[in-house]
Amino acid sequence: MTAEQHPRLTVYYDGSCPLCRMEIAHYARQDGAESLCFTDVSDPAAAPGPDLDRTAAMARFHVRRADGALVSGAAAFADVWRALPRWRWAARVAGAPGIMRLLEGAYRCFLPVRPWLSRAVRVVQSRRSRPG
Repeated sequence: MTAEQHPRLTVYYDGSCPLCRMEIAHYARQDGAESLCFTDVSDPAAAPGPDLDRTAAMARFHVRRADGALVSGAAAFADVWRALPRWRWAARVAGAPGIMRLLEGAYRCFLPVRPWLSRAVRVVQSRRSRPG
């Protein structure tokens, strides 16, 4: 493969989480998403690499850069934002002094409530899919 055929980022996400699926679907619809490779690590056949096991990949957001570097948390989100033209403003904000530390702290606070939020999304989705 040539350098142009390799994705700039491989995005690892928990496809068993409806909240995560919604967010990834949003990113996948954006201009520039063709440079991203989305990998659902809830699929047992997914192979995130020797330096990232499925359990860790499902517990925290990760991306692999084109150079092979693995990044997680707020820094991983900033990498995705940088790749998507409509989200570059967020990447610029994240790059301001001290902001990445705040974003990472917010992300760490979000992680314990993610299962509850995912259940809430499942309930809402199931209610919407019921007839009448």
